[in-house]
Amino acid sequence: MSQNIVQEITFFLHSILLGLIITFAYDWILIARRLVRHGRLFMSAEDLIYWFVCGIGVFYVLYRENSGVLRWFAVLGATLGMLFYKIIFKNRFINIMSTCIHKMMWLISRVIQIVLKPIKCAFFAVRRFVRFIGGKIKKVEEFVKKRLTVFIKTLRIILCKQ
Repeated sequence: MSQNIVQEITFFLHSILLGLIITFAYDWILIARRLVRHGRLFMSAEDLIYWFVCGIGVFYVLYRENSGVLRWFAVLGATLGMLFYKIIFKNRFINIMSTCIHKMMWLISRVIQIVLKPIKCAFFAVRRFVRFIGGKIKKVEEFVKKRLTVFIKTLRIILCKQ
């Protein structure tokens, strides 16, 4: 086989691989969207950044492999790579990964809750103690205020009689 044909086949295989990678990367964006709700503006920004990065990747492959010349079989190869990926994985990858990550996040949050439970209990005990002491201080304050008021009234009465 001639060297040119080998280069063209390699270029076609690289474009198929590029299509696979592009679709795989977008699946991770879809997984993130399943785990965390996104607004339209944020989704649009994600897509814009994603397609900008993909455009740079496609340009890099075209520049490296074919001196920047767009060949339609490269577009066909990328499309075939995307289709192969979608036919093989469909949405199973998204479902499996989002479920696994969701379960791991739930497990981590449960472990954190268990680890922080003694701290939470201590916090509530301290808060209860501070409220108790605050109530006692308030009663003492009211008692002292009443005593001072009685003392001041008694002092006035004594001073007025004299």
